[in-house]
Amino acid sequence: MNFLIDAQLPRRMVGWLTAASCDAIHTLDLPDGNRTTDKQLIEVADREQRVVVTKDADFVNSHVLSGEPAKLLLVSTGNITNRELEQLVVPLIPNLIREFQTNSFIELSRSGITIRG
Repeated sequence: MNFLIDAQLPRRMVGWLTAASCDAIHTLDLPDGNRTTDKQLIEVADREQRVVVTKDADFVNSHVLSGEPAKLLLVSTGNITNRELEQLVVPLIPNLIREFQTNSFIELSRSGITIRG
C-alpha cells in the first residue's frame, strides 16, 4: 500500500508506515515540498496509486464531489501530540491496509477508524 502524507502531519509518519512494509512519502519529499498545491498532491497520489493522508477538509470535498484523490485517509483527531498520534496510528495500519483494498475514504479519529466510502 502506498501513502502520501500531507504537510499538516509529521514527516515521521512515513517511518511508521514503511516499518509496516508500506511505501510512504511526505509532501516534504516532493519537489515543491510543503508548497505543493492540493491539485499537485492529488495528481501525484493518483498517478502513483497513493492514499492521501491529511487533516485538510478540502480533500474530503474534492474526493466526495469528483473522486479525487482516488483514496483518502482523513485524520480527524484534533490537537494531538506526535506520540499520541503514533500510538493511535501504528496499531491500526494493518486494518487501514485491509480496508483500503475495498474502500476509498476512511476517517481516523481518537476512537478508531470509520469507513466513509
